[in-house]
Amino acid sequence: MVDSVYRTRSLGIGVSGIPDQYADGKAARVWQHYIGGHKKRTESYREFFCNLLNENGIRHILDVACGTGVDSIMLLENNFKVTSTDASDKMLKQAWKIRWQRRKEEAFDNWEIEEGNWLSLQETQITVPEGGFDAVICLGNSFAHLPDFPGDLSNQKLAIENFKDMLKPGGVLFIDHRNYDAILDTGKAPSKNLYYNSDCIEGIKTSVLYVDGRESMITLDYTVDPSKASEDFMEEGEEPKAKKRKSTDGEVSKFRLSYCPLRLKTFRSLLKGIFGEEVRHEVFGDFEPLGKVELPAYYVHMIWKATSENGVAAT
Repeated sequence: MVDSVYRTRSLGIGVSGIPDQYADGKAARVWQHYIGGHKKRTESYREFFCNLLNENGIRHILDVACGTGVDSIMLLENNFKVTSTDASDKMLKQAWKIRWQRRKEEAFDNWEIEEGNWLSLQETQITVPEGGFDAVICLGNSFAHLPDFPGDLSNQKLAIENFKDMLKPGGVLFIDHRNYDAILDTGKAPSKNLYYNSDCIEGIKTSVLYVDGRESMITLDYTVDPSKASEDFMEEGEEPKAKKRKSTDGEVSKFRLSYCPLRLKTFRSLLKGIFGEEVRHEVFGDFEPLGKVELPAYYVHMIWKATSENGVAAT
């Protein structure tokens, strides 16, 4: 097992099945500073994404990478019904807190949040609508946290199969990943990008692990300084009186996260292998039509579940 010789994360296990890289709480404590706050994180893609959902008649969404709630909250605020899961209870604490603080709003009062993991998604204690969800989303480069220690992408295939099973016929999976082609080719991840563009990011160091010549893992060492937050920064769920909360010297946070670096071609093949070769599949670069952004930081896949058992593609 790679992890026995190469430290990939802060150690800890959340729900059974997959390692919880956020278990020590280091990343969770400064996550909103890292992303620049929930609203700043989503402002660059909110309109495009919500329009895409509306155009496809999507109303009820399962967010399988809820984290602190950033995308789920954006969707709730734009009149979608959302059910959310995540493997990290440390990250979900923030989402639960926000749900409680906004419980007087009907959408948040009805927001279902449960701890669960992708390899046993059917065991998660959530209410699945009859027929399945209109859409499943897995955003923020979350899927890349799933390691491929066996080297055959068996965990990735199982997780995507479970995502597919949660969809109604004709439902859509939205799943993204960093532009690992660029990172692997250059050996360096950009410090700021579409999702993470905070003043608090001091730096990101990139390491690439090869196993028998195969690109097996990327680890990113993050340095985040909350004291560099802008004057108007306020965490979602933070009380107004606590808005101006500057960090003192020594509170710079350093944490390591690891990722399975799948190239775009591999990811396309992975999705098609589960959903079928004939189904509709679109790819965006930084939430723009592919090719519009010269060097996107993220690829976002939109793939439809077949509308019938015989594999007829959704249109």
